[in-house]
Amino acid sequence: MKTIYAIVGDDYHAEASIRESLNEAVGPLAAYGTCRLEYTSAEKLLELLPTKPAAVILFKEDRVNPREAVVRTWLTDEVSEAISRYVEEGGSFLAWHSGLASYPVDSALIRMLRGYFEHHPSKHQIVHYTGHHPAEPAAQTAFDILDEHYFVHCDEADTSVFLRSESVDGSSIGGWSHEFGQGRVCCLTPAHNKEGLLHPDMIGLLRSSVQYCLG
Repeated sequence: MKTIYAIVGDDYHAEASIRESLNEAVGPLAAYGTCRLEYTSAEKLLELLPTKPAAVILFKEDRVNPREAVVRTWLTDEVSEAISRYVEEGGSFLAWHSGLASYPVDSALIRMLRGYFEHHPSKHQIVHYTGHHPAEPAAQTAFDILDEHYFVHCDEADTSVFLRSESVDGSSIGGWSHEFGQGRVCCLTPAHNKEGLLHPDMIGLLRSSVQYCLG
């Protein structure tokens, strides 16, 4: 059975709500024996990558202590390059919400993702998401949630955008995917709040993102 390792939760994003969302999304896949979901920590990632997991899911920003005067980060050059090499050799990686945030833009990780978080408005707004499921382009999706509207940089010329976002604050890209070497990369910006994370359309989109990664 394929193993998916998930690293979730940070100073601004409660781990419990993320786990609840991911468990619901991956549950049917696990029930059919497609995969096994296991939660781990960023500190253990380097030793787990050589085991060639089916996918790695990251919902965690780089800053370990963003509210303190001296900010520490967890991603080293060694780990960044190991992630890129793992995907290039046939692995897959899902960068979800804060998994796109605060990482060095010149890192191997961001070069692999071909996009990154730039900013979000201070106030949460209703965000309208439209697009299709990455694993099934014919499956259209459109939903509204109260969210932290992520504005991102995305190399549209070198990836496939499957989700766009719009709010009173403007419009951006909400999801993109591409092959990287022999592996696959998927990036998904929603959602921040528990209600958004557990929205049925969000669950479906997340499940499809995982399916895309699994090939």
